[in-house]
Amino acid sequence: MSSSHQQQQQATPRGLPGFLRRTLRTSTAEQENNALDYSPSSAPKSPAVPDSITDTSGVQSGNVDNDNVDMANRSSRSKSDSQIIDGRMTQTDIATNQNSLTLTSPGSAKRHLRAVAFPPLPYEQELGGNNSDDDVVVGDVDKQSQSLSVASTNNVISTPMIAPPQPQTEATAPPPQPKSYKEIQYETMLNSTIIPLRDLRKLSWNGIPAHHRSKIWKILLSYLPANTSRHQSTLTRKRNEYKDAIQQHYDIPDDSRTNSEQETLRQVLVDVPRTAPEVPLFHNDRVRRCLSRLLYIWAMRHPASSYVQGINDLATPLIAVFISGYFPNKDVEEEVLSGEVMIDVTDAILEEVEADTYWCLTNLLAGIQDHYTSDQPGMQRMVMRLEDLVNRIDADLAGHLRETGIEFLQFAFKWMNCLLLREFRLQRVMRLWDTYLSEGDGGFEDFHVYVCASFLVHFSAELQQMGFDELFQFMQNMPTDDWTDREIEILLSSAFVLSTLFGGSEAHLNVVRH
Repeated sequence: MSSSHQQQQQATPRGLPGFLRRTLRTSTAEQENNALDYSPSSAPKSPAVPDSITDTSGVQSGNVDNDNVDMANRSSRSKSDSQIIDGRMTQTDIATNQNSLTLTSPGSAKRHLRAVAFPPLPYEQELGGNNSDDDVVVGDVDKQSQSLSVASTNNVISTPMIAPPQPQTEATAPPPQPKSYKEIQYETMLNSTIIPLRDLRKLSWNGIPAHHRSKIWKILLSYLPANTSRHQSTLTRKRNEYKDAIQQHYDIPDDSRTNSEQETLRQVLVDVPRTAPEVPLFHNDRVRRCLSRLLYIWAMRHPASSYVQGINDLATPLIAVFISGYFPNKDVEEEVLSGEVMIDVTDAILEEVEADTYWCLTNLLAGIQDHYTSDQPGMQRMVMRLEDLVNRIDADLAGHLRETGIEFLQFAFKWMNCLLLREFRLQRVMRLWDTYLSEGDGGFEDFHVYVCASFLVHFSAELQQMGFDELFQFMQNMPTDDWTDREIEILLSSAFVLSTLFGGSEAHLNVVRH
């Protein structure tokens, strides 16, 4: 009998059935044949691998190093087809592939045979038998020792328990950004029982946040009282009054209108489609009907001036701001002015916006109504003040305009009549009106003149290089499409400096004309 056969018999424990002893001898012989003359004592040992590994039951396994692990892995791959039971890898393959340790003690041999004869249940395999041969990390002693942990109660090799995956939770929203000091001031004022109008005007001069603009404009235009407890009752009463005005002036048969009323209605219906042609919001038929109705009712209730072209433009910022007030999370320029918001605007919301716009427009025009009466004296007064102011602050520009034959009335009349609504994009006008409303009663007349002067002087160097035709065309189409709120604020700051220097000055209008 050969020495190897004798070793196999010695390693085979007594008291086992014959077929188990034969299986054990066959398995041991295959391991020895796969060793290929490898001598552990003659190979250099890795410093990271101990000479022997002791499992949790105190049984020591043979010497292990990296080369032996590699050889064992190759051997296990060659016989993987014969060791698959019910489509799953057996416990023996898992122990061999992951650890490649030779079990030589009788106790280890019994446990080895039990693993072969009684493969683990599918549940046990799912917990510990998911690693493939290619996933084995060679030389990882910690993982090898963990995979050989032996259950002391039943003497069965147990695979390492893998914790079930933790359930994925929804991504939490980022923490809210801290509010600015200005935002806290706005909220404090608007939540007060009595809103301090003086402080609100001072705070709003530098611009109103979009989500507060609707309410603050109504307050600054005296549509809503300073007493916040009366806001809702005021809105209800004013909106009902406007509904009555619709029944009285608009929803009547055409044959009951006078010739003057029919002409006014015709003029309104002609001008409304021309209003803010570059703003898609005012292409909406529902918005146009609201605008037509409120302009006609205003003309009927103010016969001294009736309807004049330009009043339709003054209503556009109010409508846009009041619609955006119902949707504070929507971007004003991208969603409101583009008209996308109209999908969410109900008829009830639009009726409230129409009524609010009517009353706010009425209060706004009350301070500048002589701009739209016969001969428009207020408009001419503002144009004259602008010319005199430019003569004082930029005599070279004023002289060049006279030399080229350009009269201020030719370009400035539109600036006064439409309050620069046709010179700036609508969102820039909203920022401009924040300051106008904060200025009080003189914002749309006195301060507007200083803004127009600053606007004209801003292009002084370019204008002085132009002749009549080029200059006149430039005045009709000012290059402000790329302006942002920053340019508007610079313009307002310059206007404020001019108002400080020349406002109330007796010599302001005492300019020697050439």
